[in-house]
Amino acid sequence: MNDNFSVIAQPIFLIGAERSGTTLLRLMLDCHSNIAFHSEFEFVVDYFQNENYPSLDDFYDHLATDRLFQSSNFEIDYTLNYPQLVNSFLVQKRINTGKYFVGATVHRHFDRLLKIWSGAKFIHIIRDGRDVARSCVNMNWAGNVWTGSDRWIEVEKLWSELKSTLPEDRYIEINYEALIVNPKNTLSSLCEFIGTSYNLSMLSYPETSTYNLPNPKLIQQWKSKLSPWEVRLLEAKIDNTLIEYGYELSHFSPLTVNSLFQRILKLHSKLNVIVGRINIYGLPLILFSFLSRHLRLKQWQKQIQLQSNTVDTARLK
Repeated sequence: MNDNFSVIAQPIFLIGAERSGTTLLRLMLDCHSNIAFHSEFEFVVDYFQNENYPSLDDFYDHLATDRLFQSSNFEIDYTLNYPQLVNSFLVQKRINTGKYFVGATVHRHFDRLLKIWSGAKFIHIIRDGRDVARSCVNMNWAGNVWTGSDRWIEVEKLWSELKSTLPEDRYIEINYEALIVNPKNTLSSLCEFIGTSYNLSMLSYPETSTYNLPNPKLIQQWKSKLSPWEVRLLEAKIDNTLIEYGYELSHFSPLTVNSLFQRILKLHSKLNVIVGRINIYGLPLILFSFLSRHLRLKQWQKQIQLQSNTVDTARLK
């Protein structure tokens, strides 16, 4: 095997909050003639134990029901240790595509990637947190925009911490809004960062996916789809981070959210998510999932998780 294809010395990781345009950008990158970009890769960092690698037996068990891994078609080499194994997944991506540059998307715990790939490079995509929160509510990941912003807050906090440890030539930051309005310029900058040239094929992804070409109408949807009260609620929580990334605040009057109000919002969100999950998965699957976990019936848990995965795969775009 060609050594250039058997060793991934400097993978590229696309990081950002879910609902920030990571899937769209990943499709664009993967359509490049010399860039192979895998989709969500969280399973390589989700199962760390006290910031240490998981035991291989536990990891194998997790992968057996992990929706992202199950859709990846990666093969497990049981002779490898943990870092070798997860690196082999990227090697498989490189070999299967014949492309030199290899990367993947990671939405959380991305600071752990450096424990495996000390030379990794990072692409950070940021989207207006008001649009991210709105989208998270639509996905039933949160029951209102107050909690809908939590994932965005966590990711941006972790990224800020990670960025401070990286040399400037190891990361690049882009705005989702800039990608949508001027994709060629944004993609050209990304290609230069990666070490290659812009390729027209990067905008051919509609031919092989359900995603359309960038549409400027997709930005700043919060202005028309959130109520003034929801906007005020969000800006009371994330105003400083919005300003830090260059987003303008609305002209609505500031809202004060005290601790009691925050507890009410969290309870409201939790109840809405429960109702939403019942609508999505059906009450029987929700009950069976609860019972299998509390009775610790592993085989039943596995069956229920695989059924839930099927539902998730069908509804996620």
